[in-house]
Formats: sequence, structure tokens, C-alpha cells
Amino acid sequence: MRRFEGRYPGTMRYASLASGSRGNCHALTDGERTLLIDAGISYLQIRTRLETLGWEVGSVKAVAFTHEHSDHIAALPVLLKRTDWCILATEETLQAICRIQGVTVPVNRWIPLRPGHATSWEGWRIVPFSTPHDAADPVGYRVEAGGMAAVIVTDLGHPTALVADHCRSLDLLALEANHDVQMLREGSYPPQLKARILSRVGHLSNESMAELLGRVRSSRLRAVVLAHLSEQNNEPELARFAAEEVLRDSGIPLYVASQREPLSVAATG
Repeated sequence: MRRFEGRYPGTMRYASLASGSRGNCHALTDGERTLLIDAGISYLQIRTRLETLGWEVGSVKAVAFTHEHSDHIAALPVLLKRTDWCILATEETLQAICRIQGVTVPVNRWIPLRPGHATSWEGWRIVPFSTPHDAADPVGYRVEAGGMAAVIVTDLGHPTALVADHCRSLDLLALEANHDVQMLREGSYPPQLKARILSRVGHLSNESMAELLGRVRSSRLRAVVLAHLSEQNNEPELARFAAEEVLRDSGIPLYVASQREPLSVAATG
């Protein structure tokens, strides 16, 4: 893991606090303000992992949710009680989350989002964009701040042209590499679950990740993070190999996020 030492003007950092089938939480910070994307691990773990990276927990101001599945929303009830963080979500996603968790998000804490429409938050530009996943209104996020652009996009069944459009001209891309198709097909998951994951509204395979990465790779790109790897149906080495084939000779640093260990990566500066 890498530490974020202090505040540097013009520098943006990304962190994966947890990434995988048992809980997801990403973060972006400029040292003054931090935005979480999803909160699928406990509030205690969010605090502990931020502190492990040397990030200021007090700089967290908001959480943006991608969709309502449990591995992305688990901490919300506690966050509503223990923090004053704002909640960014589309209306359909917020309704689904509240129904599943049995909570109500106060109107004054909700920042409504619409896919394809930019929202200004703390001087940052946040653009949610639709993703093909079996949820109410799933989105990925493009975040632009201080001349930096980053995209965090997981939980998508296939790489659409719309997703590719939002993943161009980036400094940092955190992209799903959920499974190796052969491992999934030969694994122990029941047939119905295998079919869901392999569907066009399921999860992105290593092969499809590499296809999308090849379409959006550019000289501007400074870091790629492979995220949401399945612990049963993928291996970090397999995901890394698929991405390295695309990034060969580019000099672009490649990282693999994990379920257990936080990871911090400089996006610019």
C-alpha cells in the first residue's frame, strides 16, 4: 500500500479501500476534500483503511452510490447516523437503496443525479453515466477536478459505446476485471448465477476489460486500476496479464485492487 503524504496543489489521489464481491468502496481526494464512491464495507473499516493510507477521515464530505446491490451500500445506515456526509445518487437508485436498507435519506443530505448530466460538488465536476447491469439505475462515475479526470466503472455486463465515451481523455481509470470466463464456467457457482454474471447485464470479464481498455487507452492515461475481481473466478495474475497485453510499451502503471488491502494511487502531479 502507498501513503498519501499531505496536501499538494494540483494533485489528486485515488484509493480502493475494498474491491470485490464482499464489499466495494473507492475514494478520490485532493487532500482538502474526499469523495467516496460506494460504501460496501463497514464504517469502521472505511475509517481504518483511510487512516492506514494516511488520508484524513475528516476530509470525507460525501458518498456517491453506483447502484443498490449489497456489496456497494452496506454502510449506509451507519453513515446516516454517524456522519453528516452527503449522499449522491440517482432517484431510482436512492429509492432502491432505501427500500433494501429500510432507511430514509433526509432531503437536505441528498444530491440528486441524472445519468449523462454533470453535477458540481465542492468545485469538482461529477458525471454519472449509465452502465449495463441488473440494477435499478446503475452508473459509473467520471470525476474532473483541478485539471484531472478519473473514471470509476465496475459492475457492467459488457463495454458499451457510452461507457467507452466517458472513459476517454483520462488521467486515471479504475475498471472492472471481474472474472476469467473459463474459471467461471468450470467453477462451483450454480448455473443460474453463472448465467447472470456472463450476461450482458452482469460483470465484465478479463477479455472484455481488455477490449474496453484498448479502445480508450491514450497518452494522457497515467494509471489503470483493475477492480472488482472475483476471489473464486479470477486471479490477479490473469487480470493483470490481460491488461498488460493492451498497455504493452505504453509505460502506463497498472495496479490491481483487492478485497482486503487498501491501495492508493496518484492520478496527477
